[in-house]
Amino acid sequence: MIIKWFGQSCFMITSENGTKILTDPFKKMLGYKLPQIIDADIVSVSHNHSDHNNINAVKSNFVCINELGLFSKNAIEIKGVETFHDKVSGSKRGKNTVYNFKMDGINICHCGGLGHILNSKQIEEIGIVDILLLPIGGTATINAFDATKVLKQLKPTIVIPMHYRTKALGLPGYLLFGTVDKFISVSGLKAKEYEKLELNKTNMKDYSGIVVLKYN
Repeated sequence: MIIKWFGQSCFMITSENGTKILTDPFKKMLGYKLPQIIDADIVSVSHNHSDHNNINAVKSNFVCINELGLFSKNAIEIKGVETFHDKVSGSKRGKNTVYNFKMDGINICHCGGLGHILNSKQIEEIGIVDILLLPIGGTATINAFDATKVLKQLKPTIVIPMHYRTKALGLPGYLLFGTVDKFISVSGLKAKEYEKLELNKTNMKDYSGIVVLKYN
């Protein structure tokens, strides 16, 4: 499979059979830019905020996943688990859905705008996680310290940080979000940087630890 980061919480995940999953597409408001033409078979939306729900950016026919429960398409199994966008059961920023995608024999967990440490029920519902797409920037989501706790709760082989400060965000990003270096330091894990991540079930452990994907 191939995992490419478009910024914020938006990834394109392409399976071995060519099925494309786009997570949390955003409107042009944060300094990030989506490709002009995006084709996807599945689009997942973790919560209904404009930097996560711009499904109109996708020009192909697709299935939109924006609910809790179990779904299946093109041999990909999807599970949506209820969480919150804050530490007060959603009363401040609302609910958030964590999605676990099982594809190519690998479990990929996308945490969306997760704002809290998980409870035992949520950990059980999410299940096995091989690759964790985890917000780390703080303010609107968990910060480096809470992200490290979630990392230890879900025990993935690979964690890919998202929703943090980059140069593309300019001053707003500097004021709102923490850095990926902070998360790397707090977690104590080794980190490697890639343009995109290409792996399979056989070589997945070769990428264990933190994988920082570049924003182009």
